[in-house]
Amino acid sequence: MKVDTILADEYRPAEDEPFMNDRQLDYFRRKLMTWRNDLLDEGRSTITGLQDGTRNIPDVTDRASEETDRALELRTRDRQRKLVAKIDAALRRIEDGEYGYCEVTGEPISLKRLDARPIATLSLEAQERHERREKVHRDE
Repeated sequence: MKVDTILADEYRPAEDEPFMNDRQLDYFRRKLMTWRNDLLDEGRSTITGLQDGTRNIPDVTDRASEETDRALELRTRDRQRKLVAKIDAALRRIEDGEYGYCEVTGEPISLKRLDARPIATLSLEAQERHERREKVHRDE
């Protein structure tokens, strides 16, 4: 693993610096790790809440409402589990030197897109083409 670069808290990647230089890679690595840790912390608190929250509710309607809430919470955590896998893949791409480049075209993904969605693997144009193809196949 690479030694962390010292970044100021206010640092944001800029278009006028070399693409995916050490500072940018460190910025995105930190952003991804923070996001990953937050998701894992939320998952742990959900598990604790579900374990502690088991109670006998005599009213059928209240019990059904609580079970619906739990099901929704578990569905949310499942989506977050899949998101953690995507974050891990992005971190591997950083280590492999592939992060920030479109997996279809090989072109750089814009810094604005990566800042908004650090797990992005497609440039905006490639993503739009992909979504158009998906829509066409769905409509058939």
